[in-house]
Amino acid sequence: MRRLIAIAALLGGYLVLLVAALWPAPAVFGAVAALSYVMEYVTARAARPLPELLGRVHLGTTLRFAARETMALLLVARTAGVDSPWFMALAAGMFAIHVVRAGHTGLALRLKGMLSRMPVTTRNLDVSALRIPKMPPPYLRDSRSVPFLYLDALPVLGAAAGVGPATIGAVLALALGAAGALALIPYVRRATPLTDRAKVLTVVGEQVERYRPEVILYFSGATAAAYQARMWLPTLERIGRRAIVVLRERGMAGHLESTTLPMVCIPSAADLMSFRALSSAKLCLYVANVGRNVHMLRIPHLRSAFLNHGDSDKEASFNPFSRVYDEVWVAGPAGRDRYRRAKVGVRDENVHEVGRPQLEGISTRGPELPYRTVLYAPTWEGWNDDLFHTSLITMGPRIVRALLDHRPRLRVIYKPHPLTGHRDKRATRAHKKIVTMIEAAELAKSKARHPSQASGETPRIEHLIVTGPEPHLYDCFNQCDLLISDISSVVADFLASEKPYAVTNVSGLPEQAFHERYPSTEAGVLLGTDLAGLADLLDGEDTLARARVKLRTYLLGPETPDALTRFDAAIERVFGES
Repeated sequence: MRRLIAIAALLGGYLVLLVAALWPAPAVFGAVAALSYVMEYVTARAARPLPELLGRVHLGTTLRFAARETMALLLVARTAGVDSPWFMALAAGMFAIHVVRAGHTGLALRLKGMLSRMPVTTRNLDVSALRIPKMPPPYLRDSRSVPFLYLDALPVLGAAAGVGPATIGAVLALALGAAGALALIPYVRRATPLTDRAKVLTVVGEQVERYRPEVILYFSGATAAAYQARMWLPTLERIGRRAIVVLRERGMAGHLESTTLPMVCIPSAADLMSFRALSSAKLCLYVANVGRNVHMLRIPHLRSAFLNHGDSDKEASFNPFSRVYDEVWVAGPAGRDRYRRAKVGVRDENVHEVGRPQLEGISTRGPELPYRTVLYAPTWEGWNDDLFHTSLITMGPRIVRALLDHRPRLRVIYKPHPLTGHRDKRATRAHKKIVTMIEAAELAKSKARHPSQASGETPRIEHLIVTGPEPHLYDCFNQCDLLISDISSVVADFLASEKPYAVTNVSGLPEQAFHERYPSTEAGVLLGTDLAGLADLLDGEDTLARARVKLRTYLLGPETPDALTRFDAAIERVFGES
């Protein structure tokens, strides 16, 4: 409904402009034209579907601006006449504005193309020898040149004051547009050497060789999956060997958190396999099973180890594809048993238990607040129905509603999986419903009085919705007393806290069969689709504390030696065998 109202307001203004131009009514035209520019600005920053919808019905941005310019010409024709030299100058000026915009677009596309054709990009490496130029301001590098369209506001609004102001406005807009296009030329010239493929590869290769990497963390995937590599960066900063991150998708480095590790992004498979600067490395670690892994796997001198991005009972944690790696590294005995039971071709002697070093910062103590905090962290829909473990669609809104309505009051932290809604839009709708519920609860509390000061009730509780990388999942663990999640690595990682948790039984399996199939649930409360187990988690006695400690060792390995020591030992073993 909101989209329809916005579209109606935007397009309805053009009808009013047409009537005002033909009437003619310059004052009305000027006021409506100014309002239409505001609507254009708002529309451009609205939810993405709105601009796309207008484009699909052939009412794209350029057409809308050209239509407004045409109506300004109509207004001037009606007020000054088409025989006026000013009118002809105005018409020529309007046309010239678009010619200049086309020239700027060509330059912006040229700059973008040169940068996108760089065979390798880097982070935390000294590539000053390439003399990579600073990027121009956003309004200059916009290859659609949308900011230049708004320059026509000068002649269009000027038309309401007469043909003279309109023509002067056109000349001024033309001058500003030409200045913007000319300002882009030095950036294009400075970026031209970056198209020298051999030079770029040589300079970057020299810096990588100087660093002499020993361990590679390899990642390829969608930007939404960047968390899969992100979780391992702090660990690799602490190992005893020099590590480097190799990426394949341009711009991926910007989606990874700040790190001291050098990064190289090599999109081309041929460039990657011939990039000899990585020859000093002996071990390559993989965090996801994706097709582009094969390019790195073809490098003969590298020993490959599959880390995965989480240790869980999901089918992804015993994928048959894992047998392409020399080794599979799991957190604890549970990971080894998964591959044994699955019989997917991964040899037991190739499975190594290395712990989960990134869990060291998870506390076994609660936040010690006068109220309890529940973290609801559902997984996503999975790539197919066999991997469908999310409770978001069938149970999510009901779980959150029950938490918000619980007495005594609870604080809710809602952290959905980064890929939520990637395959099933029902998950997106459920997510939006949950966000609306939590925001409504926050709004209701902000409007209410604060009886706690007089009655001794708990202080105001602020719920939290986490859809970005911050706060980190493990920070959420430390902020909560209880967890509700699905079959995922969140459950195994949460066991490091030894706090109570519940796991949703989306499939409706009998309790014994569910625990046998998903061992990480054995020390948790089973939450069925009727939410019957929720009361046990929130109000029941905690009888599973000892079971959680035992299960923690099974899933994550022993507490001593610590996980980082075991992880480092696994790396050293590979170097010792090389």
